Amino acid sequence: MTTDTGCPARDARLPGAVRDSAPATHVTAQGAAWLASAAPYARSTLAAWQARPSAPAVLPCGTAFDIVNVPVVLGRRMLDLLWSEGPGSGPVAVQRGRMLFFTSVGTAHRLPSLLHWEERDDAVPAPLCHGRGDAVTVPPLSSVAGPARWVVAPDTRCPWLPGAEALLWAYVRAARNRDGGAAAAGPAERSAGRAGRPGRGPADIDFSFRRPGC
Repeated sequence: MTTDTGCPARDARLPGAVRDSAPATHVTAQGAAWLASAAPYARSTLAAWQARPSAPAVLPCGTAFDIVNVPVVLGRRMLDLLWSEGPGSGPVAVQRGRMLFFTSVGTAHRLPSLLHWEERDDAVPAPLCHGRGDAVTVPPLSSVAGPARWVVAPDTRCPWLPGAEALLWAYVRAARNRDGGAAAAGPAERSAGRAGRPGRGPADIDFSFRRPGC
């Protein structure tokens, strides 16, 4: 799982990697530069944003990142799982009652395909995936009160971003445990998937290793 920002490829689950400290809550200058790199004219986008740091921005998806968009309550459970039992997360924002997970490019295309093989409770909404051709509104650079804020702020020019498998794992676990108890195992946690396909499901993914720094 890598970003599409010119960063060197690296193993997101490198054995022996140590967990990072608490996630950043303020956008740094390097983090702002990374966000602006998603725009066609990165320098002018960054300059305009720095001139008005309290203003949100609209950025295209599919170049520096994809977005997985879920209701904020479900997103909080997913984020807690990613940091307590999984590989951690990339930047995460709240925007008008939705939680936006910044993910590796290609996740928006791959995640719906993976979800197709999972049994889902219809009461739990499917995530909205934004990739190439889409755009999202992201919170201001500065911390301001309001419906938009950074939960995990970008603080480096080369952030690690989770891929579809990590988001699938977190979504499925959060959805099945939304009442605080473990639900019955789905087909991905059994020895065979639908249509007789053997496979590994979210419960089988080994997230015991933390990704290294950039």
